[in-house]
Amino acid sequence: MKYKTTIGLEIHTQLLTKTKAFCSCSANAFDSEPNTNICPVCTGQPGALPVFNEEALNLGIKAAIALNAKINEYSRFDRKNYFYPDLPKGYQITQYFYPLANNGYIEIDGKKIRIQRMHLEEDSGKMFHEGEDLENASYSYVDYNRSGIPLIEIVTEPDIESPEEARKFMEKLRNILRYAEISSGDMEKGALRCDANISITDTEKNIQSNRVEIKNINSFKFVEKALEYERNRIIEAMEKGENVPKETRGWNFSTRSTFSMRSKEEEADYRYFPEPDIPPVIVTQEKIEEIKKQCQK
Repeated sequence: MKYKTTIGLEIHTQLLTKTKAFCSCSANAFDSEPNTNICPVCTGQPGALPVFNEEALNLGIKAAIALNAKINEYSRFDRKNYFYPDLPKGYQITQYFYPLANNGYIEIDGKKIRIQRMHLEEDSGKMFHEGEDLENASYSYVDYNRSGIPLIEIVTEPDIESPEEARKFMEKLRNILRYAEISSGDMEKGALRCDANISITDTEKNIQSNRVEIKNINSFKFVEKALEYERNRIIEAMEKGENVPKETRGWNFSTRSTFSMRSKEEEADYRYFPEPDIPPVIVTQEKIEEIKKQCQK
């Protein structure tokens, strides 16, 4: 085969907690009226201080156990700085330098798809665009009910070699998360969302394209279809001798095509630094054994 496909996934999973990650607001964002489950903490008001939800930590540990990952005794929250209308603080609280867990895996058809890291973080709000799609929207609304909901982000190694394999990975991951009662896994409700990174290598010329990211794909079918479209688009550009920009693209489910959103940010663009208002997370072996026992009941 002349063209080799390389895919890595970044999957955001909403944890089954009653309240948000750093405040006591309800985590029920999907069925509530817009902007009703909010407070000064999750809307980023000056002087509001976060308090970490221990149940989110417990579910994160359970997910690491279920996904064969190494749980780190020491992890820490950081600030990821960027501007977007659905991010009221102007930064996201996440774990960048010291994640909760590393080096997990899921087996697909006898092949191990490695999980590089799993970390805890908060969700942003949700934007609704008036019009047929984002590209042609006349104006937009923001609902902050989802802002601050606890997530785990699961980042795979670039071990996936086809759009079909990416879909199978997502399907098995959701089954595991549902069985272990870690997440509802409802993609249609935003509880499981996928960002997919894809690059193509011309094995005859030993030329690799830039990596392209497809954001916020919300169904197994569209994970596969979006990657198929992007694979074909990149190969067509390479055959014409055109440059493939390193960029972030969106998926338009109406036209079944991707569209350019922005150039791809580099890590330095986010200006990560330690979250000063939340102490480090220490996970003891006793706590891990306690949660393992709960899993066996």
